[in-house]
Amino acid sequence: MNWLITYPAIKMVFSIITQHALKALNVDEHGLDDMDNRILSTIIEKFKGGPVGLTTIATAVGEESGTIEEVYEPFLIQEGFLKRTSRGREATQKAYEHLGKSLPAMGGSLFDL
Repeated sequence: MNWLITYPAIKMVFSIITQHALKALNVDEHGLDDMDNRILSTIIEKFKGGPVGLTTIATAVGEESGTIEEVYEPFLIQEGFLKRTSRGREATQKAYEHLGKSLPAMGGSLFDL
């Protein structure tokens, strides 16, 4: 019977500790840390949302390309903030919304009047 009373209290304490730990590590509500946000904002602000190559992103944010590809990129792709195309990495609509940026206007085609 004590377990039934204690479990919710323990769960609440762990929840509070977890929230403080994530806040101390600058992890936001989507699970993104400072470098994740820096990668996304670099792609959006410096490269108009992409496509942009991995090496170029790495140089722009001051991180090794291998680290970006193996550590940061899988989570950003899995969560829908980044997509990998044959031409390079592109920020998604979700990334723009997360950073409070507006999507760039789609350029017209050659045959639009």
